[in-house]
Amino acid sequence: MTTRDHAPLGSPCWVDLFSSDTDATRTFYTGLFGWAAEEASEEFGGYFMFTRDGVPVAGAMGPMAATNVWTAYLDSDDLARTLEATTDAGGSVVMGPMSIADLGSMAVLVDPTGASIGVWQAESFPGFTVLDEPGAPSWFELFTREHARAVDFYRTVFGVDVNAVGDSDEFRYSTLLQAGTDVELAGVMDAASFLPEAEPAHWSVYWEVDDTDAALARVVELGGSVEADAMDTPYGRMATALDSTGARFKLRRKPD
Repeated sequence: MTTRDHAPLGSPCWVDLFSSDTDATRTFYTGLFGWAAEEASEEFGGYFMFTRDGVPVAGAMGPMAATNVWTAYLDSDDLARTLEATTDAGGSVVMGPMSIADLGSMAVLVDPTGASIGVWQAESFPGFTVLDEPGAPSWFELFTREHARAVDFYRTVFGVDVNAVGDSDEFRYSTLLQAGTDVELAGVMDAASFLPEAEPAHWSVYWEVDDTDAALARVVELGGSVEADAMDTPYGRMATALDSTGARFKLRRKPD
């Protein structure tokens, strides 16, 4: 288990879902992960949080421009500077900056390869504080057709270091590291050879589970579907699923 008071700069620190059916979303994720769903906040446009053992783990609200898509947020200590760096590096700002009471400030960017990613500058709310436990975030990963361009963007804009795990046409993958350390924050996959033509570059969230196969079976029971069956990898047993509204997410059981 990893616990923290604040996310490292440039690391995923929050994730939320804009849902076409928030009642279905509540039923699905509380049934799958055992989360509790808080009441919707009128102050924040119907936004509500899911909690795990009383601790916030994700957010959700009704339809927006990008619906039934999980959005990850990267930590920034200076949102204005991050947005300026984004446009300088060839990205664009599509939402915000926006202050959320005394919780913090947010924006949503599109990187130069077409992937959407949120940014969060914390004040009183740091985002999720538990990782790598069942029902908590386990990993975040970008699938892109322009690997080198994506890596350069996140290194430049968020100040992270980069480790090249593989650099061949068969497997090109990098991890983003907390600056000056070997702490892995997220992955960047070269998906040029297999990403469907109509599908844009995108970020994925992996949720930790005790049993990937059992979790997939529960997904189907709850009205979701399996996009990619469970498979063993050096990083654990992984699978890809769609929830009951069609939002994609991934499951992972850590290696023993």
